[in-house]
Amino acid sequence: MADFWIKVDKTLRYHATRLVRRCRGIRWSVNAPQVERPVIIVGCSRAGTTLVYKTFSESSELGTLQRETHDFWAELHPPSERGWDSHIIPPDSASDADRDRVSRYFYVHTGRHRFVDKNNQNGLCIPYLYRLYPDAHFVYVKRSPGDNINSLIEGWGKADEFATWADELPAKVMVENGQYDKWCFFIAPGWRDYLRASVEDVCAYQYNAINNAIMDARAQVPAGQWSEVFYEELVRDPVAGFREVFKQSGLHFDASLEAYCRDVLSTPFNAFSEIRLDKWKDGRNAERVARILPQVAATAERMGYRDIQ
Repeated sequence: MADFWIKVDKTLRYHATRLVRRCRGIRWSVNAPQVERPVIIVGCSRAGTTLVYKTFSESSELGTLQRETHDFWAELHPPSERGWDSHIIPPDSASDADRDRVSRYFYVHTGRHRFVDKNNQNGLCIPYLYRLYPDAHFVYVKRSPGDNINSLIEGWGKADEFATWADELPAKVMVENGQYDKWCFFIAPGWRDYLRASVEDVCAYQYNAINNAIMDARAQVPAGQWSEVFYEELVRDPVAGFREVFKQSGLHFDASLEAYCRDVLSTPFNAFSEIRLDKWKDGRNAERVARILPQVAATAERMGYRDIQ
């Protein structure tokens, strides 16, 4: 009997949610509310962007979907239309129609005039997103290459989670002599050169590609609309780290957020193992990571990491 009432409750909640969204859609059609100053989280996959996104999602000032949105953006501008060259959405694709569709989607699903968004491909699309929302605030999450690439390597072993979009790729993936046959995370220009590479070389390429794309785009965004945060600083002191980035984003950091941040590391989001720094050094991928660190040294230094050994 308990199972029956649980199912009834879920059904009622589902239909209530659909009704609320339908009403918001009607309101939008009649008098589109102004959607403004979205917060867009960017960074390399496995850099801690989910931790930052989930924390921003706790703000009462922001609407959130509580999930990644790569499917939504890929439907809006399919990579197939650009020959699968990359997940970059060209800046000139931004239009009033795009802004209306995106704003409507987030408003209908969250009921808020300001929202936070995150997916592991947005870092390649900053010029497009900035043109779409000239008042957007971007939060760039940086992570040291050793730990970030170690986590990318682990992620490549979880294709069911990180390659859900890749079935349509028009190429045969034979990474690590065919051990990995699904492309994970994102594609950037030149990805086809790595179809038969070692997994650590692929991950070094991805680390370089997306972090450099983000830093190249940084010059296009006004300084007051751009924040950067080191993942390591959030691990050392999440309260101080988040307080500062919330302030820069024009958001209140109240007592409930402070309490949330105080315990945020005790319930890690999508982490593969315990949260600690430099864990790559005693992990199973240590030799692989050490081999490719010279390949990412220039990018890491540009990000603010001086000693990456």
